[in-house]
Amino acid sequence: IVEIGGHQYKVAENDVLFVDKQSTDSDSVTFDNVLLLKDEKGAVKVGKPAVEGASVTATILDTVKSDKVLVFKKKRRKGYQKLNGHRQVMSQIQIESISASGSTKKAAKKAAPKKEETKPEAKAEKATSDLSSLTVAELKKMASEKGLTGYSSMKKAELIEALS
Repeated sequence: IVEIGGHQYKVAENDVLFVDKQSTDSDSVTFDNVLLLKDEKGAVKVGKPAVEGASVTATILDTVKSDKVLVFKKKRRKGYQKLNGHRQVMSQIQIESISASGSTKKAAKKAAPKKEETKPEAKAEKATSDLSSLTVAELKKMASEKGLTGYSSMKKAELIEALS
């Protein structure tokens, strides 16, 4: 089961699907958001929320418009009627392969959050020097980390006094 454009699809190799328009220059598309994976032996891997390293490769066969959806608006006893039509642009894709092995994109994404984890620590050091510039929520979080009790009913000035 793979998520493509906010929709979940159950796919197998050589399946042909109609999905929301995929705007890429090449004919091949790779989807990394695999939610559930079943291998040849029948073992099922469930992602939290996505299966690590799994990807689905597909080729774009055609770009077409779907069936017309009619939108009819009416206000009774007012003489107001409005009819609009809409045709969604869709891409016809064929699933080429389903891979359970790792990809290099996942490793790059994991490295970025580690760098972000060091930034809040630097912010915490700045926050201790100037408590008045922090919000009440940030002050309450600091109070809970220091082990203070009764901080949930304190006002901002009381929190600053208790933390300093």
